[in-house]
Amino acid sequence: MSDTRPVRAGEEISLAALNAWLADAAPPIGVVEQIAQFPGGFSNLTYLLVTSSGEWVLRRPPRGVGKGPAHNMAREYRILHVLAERGVAVPRPMVLCEDEAPIGAPFYVMERVRGTILRAVPDPAPSAAQFGALSESFVRTLASIHAIGADDPAIAALGKPTGYVARQVAGWTQRWEASRTHAVPAMDAVAAWLAANQPADAGSVLVHNDFKYDNLVLDPADPSRIVAVLDWEMATLGDPLLDVGTAMGYWIEVGDHPAFRALGLGVTALPGNFTRAELWARYLARTGRAPVDPTFYWTFGLFKIAVIAQQIFARYRGGLTTDARFARLGDAVALLAATAHAALPTN
Repeated sequence: MSDTRPVRAGEEISLAALNAWLADAAPPIGVVEQIAQFPGGFSNLTYLLVTSSGEWVLRRPPRGVGKGPAHNMAREYRILHVLAERGVAVPRPMVLCEDEAPIGAPFYVMERVRGTILRAVPDPAPSAAQFGALSESFVRTLASIHAIGADDPAIAALGKPTGYVARQVAGWTQRWEASRTHAVPAMDAVAAWLAANQPADAGSVLVHNDFKYDNLVLDPADPSRIVAVLDWEMATLGDPLLDVGTAMGYWIEVGDHPAFRALGLGVTALPGNFTRAELWARYLARTGRAPVDPTFYWTFGLFKIAVIAQQIFARYRGGLTTDARFARLGDAVALLAATAHAALPTN
């Protein structure tokens, strides 16, 4: 349990209430003897359940969020079911509770997939050759997810097949406006540029929407092998190139601002990893796409990640979470906004 911590204040789960519900709804899970919390991640809350039958993972939304799809436990649970049936490497979902009564929020329980998660630079770090192979696996896995298209009825039900780019730009701009706690002129400038420079949709496929190293479980014996993809809360039907752009937003290089390292985003800057340009080129080659300028997609990715950080920072400022990591997210918003603004062709 070295990757877990005691549950944070205000995010506790009643052991008695959870056991009473599970005894009725999912007897194979067994009696929960201990609850710990996975401290990584910045959105939905994730807990380790140690039970009489083994170890399981519980997911629930954080306090102070709305009813949007990213915090819809039933939606995430059903996506996992669809993906597991189609051979995508995901944890097997076990049981869903849509009632808030047992623990104060809807939740679901899934199997625990053991492995390595690169949330920080590990010691020892993978070799350059291993990071090169992991970069290839990263692109290959993302391309395989995007191979599931709107012709799959279960995937088609996740969203609309057209107008995705316009909806994403408008939606994330609205979320920025709704969550802002202070002025960030670069965010406003980037939002205006994205609205004025939208490309046509590049397709309509299953997109993960938060594909990055720390949402992957790796084989400890072979860190280039991805054994599971986590955190499908924002998955939908959409443009695959925007999904790659979001991945690029998290993909830090050696020459990027050193403050990115302080935010825990430096793993991709270690020797052997692709550069962003290589990541983009390898994805286009693997999926058989013609060369496309990545500027819009990377800039959108940075803007979107900045908005996500701002939403969490606003919850922290409002006293809805005590997670001390969130105190520095205001600085992350400014850094991401400045990076996106500097990438605009007009600068």
